[in-house]
Amino acid sequence: MDKLKAIDYFIASVEEGSFARAAQRLQISVPAVQKLVGALERSLGTPLLERGARGVRPTPSGAEYLDRCRPLLVELEALALAEVRLKGSPERVSGTLAVAASPQLAHHVLLPAMPRFHAQYPDVEIDFRTVNRIGDADAQTADVLLLHGWPEAPADCVHRQLGGTHSLIMAAPAYWAEHGVPEHPSDLERHTCLLLRNPAGIVLDLWEFVRGTESVQVPVRGWMSSNAREAVLDLVIGGHGVGRFTEITTRQHLQSGRLVPVLRDWEVQGGPPVNLLYKASGRRSPRVRAYIDHALQCLRDLQSHGETFLPHAPTDRPAWHRRGYGRASATVRHTA
Repeated sequence: MDKLKAIDYFIASVEEGSFARAAQRLQISVPAVQKLVGALERSLGTPLLERGARGVRPTPSGAEYLDRCRPLLVELEALALAEVRLKGSPERVSGTLAVAASPQLAHHVLLPAMPRFHAQYPDVEIDFRTVNRIGDADAQTADVLLLHGWPEAPADCVHRQLGGTHSLIMAAPAYWAEHGVPEHPSDLERHTCLLLRNPAGIVLDLWEFVRGTESVQVPVRGWMSSNAREAVLDLVIGGHGVGRFTEITTRQHLQSGRLVPVLRDWEVQGGPPVNLLYKASGRRSPRVRAYIDHALQCLRDLQSHGETFLPHAPTDRPAWHRRGYGRASATVRHTA
């Protein structure tokens, strides 16, 4: 049994929710997927997938194994891409490459590193787009897509979840001086929290925290919510309320003292994973392989500089995200 291939097939089956869609994505037969996943289960001595009429889903053991496998597979893919580059491709790395990314990833990770990619591959012309959803026209025609969230990847795409960004609760020093610093997440219910609305139209008013075995969900309120992230950030910097933002996008304000994080002994939940998507046929393109290698290195660089990028992120779509347009906190009230 080729164990690495078996792990790849197992992950594809989980991500696609069925052996048939996994086989379509991997461009192989359904029996080939079933056979290798079955062999992996027998070698481990435990079922990894629950089979049903509607597809497959991981067992508790399968979910635990999945979390262990994802970072390994990403690293192995990066290694394979690096080996191709070191051996040298007979094809010239040139032509136009369409790259699309979420605005936060674009402005804080990928675009600052673009001159480095250009210096290494001067004959590649980059068509760079910022997108919010996989359904955006610019996303659908991109060669490489890096997107936050839980996208429904097309069957002909390779899809990897790469981890997540570290979020913090923060406000201006003047706000904390006037209203007091929360000592427990539940204290945020009495604070003015300025809220973001994500591309799916959901107001992110349910802030979740974990500390050891303790978990807390806090429905928060404020006088404004917006899909304009920079507008909310400006108001928080101006001392008008509390915000939840990723560390990587606010690092400059944190270093200058314009924003002060609180509740640092708690891990803020709810940050969506980063997804790398590209067409399976893109593996044969030197410029696509080169950019994937470059993007993975950018994310590894973040991880090496601190806790701005987390190798593990929630792989399942949260209940509030599945619910669709509205408020995230509605899931708590409806299930209470």
